[in-house]
Amino acid sequence: MTVPSEHAQSPPRSTEPPQEGRIYRGLFRGIFSGMDPETAHRWVVTGLRAAHRMGVLAPVERLTRPAPELAVEALGRRWPSPFGLAAGFDKGAVAVLPLAALGFGHIEIGTVTASPQPGNDRPRLIRLIADRALINRMGFNNDGAEVVAARLQRLRARIDRRRAAGQHAPVLGVNIGKTKVTPLEEATEDYLVSTRALAPWADYLVVNVSSPNTPGLRQLQEIDSLRPLLAAVREAAHQAAGRAVPLLVKIAPDLADEDVDAVADLAAELPLDGIIATNTTTTRHGLKTSAAKITKAGAGGLSGPVLAARSIQVLQRLRARLPESTAVISVGGVETAEDVVERLELGADLVQGYTGFIYAGPLWVRRINRGLIRRRRRV
Repeated sequence: MTVPSEHAQSPPRSTEPPQEGRIYRGLFRGIFSGMDPETAHRWVVTGLRAAHRMGVLAPVERLTRPAPELAVEALGRRWPSPFGLAAGFDKGAVAVLPLAALGFGHIEIGTVTASPQPGNDRPRLIRLIADRALINRMGFNNDGAEVVAARLQRLRARIDRRRAAGQHAPVLGVNIGKTKVTPLEEATEDYLVSTRALAPWADYLVVNVSSPNTPGLRQLQEIDSLRPLLAAVREAAHQAAGRAVPLLVKIAPDLADEDVDAVADLAAELPLDGIIATNTTTTRHGLKTSAAKITKAGAGGLSGPVLAARSIQVLQRLRARLPESTAVISVGGVETAEDVVERLELGADLVQGYTGFIYAGPLWVRRINRGLIRRRRRV
């Protein structure tokens, strides 16, 4: 079942960037807004990687590194900040350390599938600038589990060295999904291929059954399908890694409330380590963008501040039903430090953002972390 559409979103809240964000806002309007969003994304990632290789980000990191007092405990480990980058920005683990240098407490890479796949036809990423929102129908474009695993193995060693040296080291999440051509009845084995390759290098593992861009994928959120899938992935992850790898499931905001409750009950039954709530939505309510432009944009998952209200509803419902030991990572419509504080006060253990990064620029996470510090020092 899906949640009634009139309850899916509320109008986005107005947020005016502070002075340090206005330069990026000008660049965005003058340059990036006129570019194909996927091309702009590729340029940004390439630029971050180049800056990191040349050492340009080292002095930046001294300014952006999360303050020690922001550290939190969740999923059995220490997180430098409760705020991290959601899956989708770095699908192939090619820019984890450059992104971490901007101040993210954790980076979730992916979604990664068992086999490489090109994703859907372009254009597949559309900005709705009036709403500070995105529509994406990328379709899990990625290099496949084997290639990404090799990158993660090298990255894992670098992260561990940084952590041992007292440098900022992000917690590394790995988000896995179903290969598009794999039939639903073979989905579990498909996820297991990715699990065996990637779990040894992950700080936590996420089963993504909620993207709207892989045909039939959301059917796996049905409890009769989800229970054996998660049980099999959990066992395979532990065997492959030789340790208990925290396992989470990422759910859609379009689930009806009773289905959210059913996922929470399943998480407690297994038991699961956590739930990420929520993915993008297929609904289009509460947008300022014209109906004609929305229709032209076409299908895909909508993200941005318009998603905040439903994301908060799901967070509250999960937290009220889950054991305290089961973590909830809240994502959807997060733009400011106040948004992060709100999610934490409502019971989220950690918070993620993505679309806000696109619209607010590289100093966005620094502003959020500084806002969290100011809030903590006032309390």
